[in-house]
Amino acid sequence: MSNPVIVVALYRPKQGKEKELEALLKRHFVTLKEFGLTTETLPLLGTSEDGSYLEIFEWRSEQAAQKAHDHPAVAQIWEAMSLVSDWGTLSQLPESSRRFPQFQRAF
Repeated sequence: MSNPVIVVALYRPKQGKEKELEALLKRHFVTLKEFGLTTETLPLLGTSEDGSYLEIFEWRSEQAAQKAHDHPAVAQIWEAMSLVSDWGTLSQLPESSRRFPQFQRAF
């Protein structure tokens, strides 16, 4: 059996779409968990100085992460997320150059 995999997902909300993104983030982990794609560990949700959202959670395994890409319910959420946000990388965050970056808890 594979080990869990920690992922840090970064979402950059489009202008005026923060609340819509927050609503989708509230459904995201619940959906992943419902289909057995994550561990039981609850996600951490934070915000960056620039308004980006970070979601840190555990995939059950690398295979589960790949399986998510083929699941219609997950695809529906990801498609909706792409309409209200852009995906980013940690290196784009203002905090990324700090030794111990700190973020605010999201909603």
